Order: sequence, then C-alpha cells, then structure tokens
Amino acid sequence: QVQLVESVGGLVQAGGSLSLSCAASVSIFSMNSMGWYRQAPGNQRELVSIITTSGMSNYANSVKGRFTISRDNAKNTVYLQMNNLKHEDTAAYICNARAMFNEYWGQGTQVTVSS
Repeated sequence: QVQLVESVGGLVQAGGSLSLSCAASVSIFSMNSMGWYRQAPGNQRELVSIITTSGMSNYANSVKGRFTISRDNAKNTVYLQMNNLKHEDTAAYICNARAMFNEYWGQGTQVTVSS
C-alpha cells in the first residue's frame, strides 16, 4: 500500500508564502504523475498542480505564476511552493499519486490564508 504523508500546512497572511511537501512510501519514479489537489468546504476537489515522471508540469489557471510544483526522486518527495497566497487559496491540500492502474491520496493538510 502506498502511503503519502503531507507536511503540516498552516496559517499565513494574504501575500505570504508557504511550502508543502508530500513524502511517498515508495519510489515516486514508479508513478506516472504526482500532484496536489485542494478542497475547500462546500466545494469540489480541484486540481492545483501535477508533475509527470518526465518533469512536465501543469497548473490550475487560478495558481499559475504563483505556485510551483517540483519533485525530488531521490527523496521520494513532491513539493508545492505557494507564493502570493490569496484568501481563496484557503483549503485542504491533498497529495495525489497516480500509477498505471491505481491512484493514491494523502490525508490532506490545511492551508488557511487570512485576508
């Protein structure tokens, strides 16, 4: 069973920065992609960013230019650097790993941006 453990989120003021990490219990090189989703209360889970094994990345329009996803294969860890945070970024951020036939989720970590 693949386990994904996110770092602790936190409370940050609007305009501030926060970095999240997601450590996998297996080699992330075996995954087709790693990504971050988020879900705010009353909202559907939405994709924030995804990075493939080859290093290609995609971002939701709402975070483009502010968030950066990266991966360290040696540490089996994926990162999400979030800059210029906005109140609407407040959500539970959930790590995702997608293999060929399976998909795995972390427990989620809360990020709260005060306006």
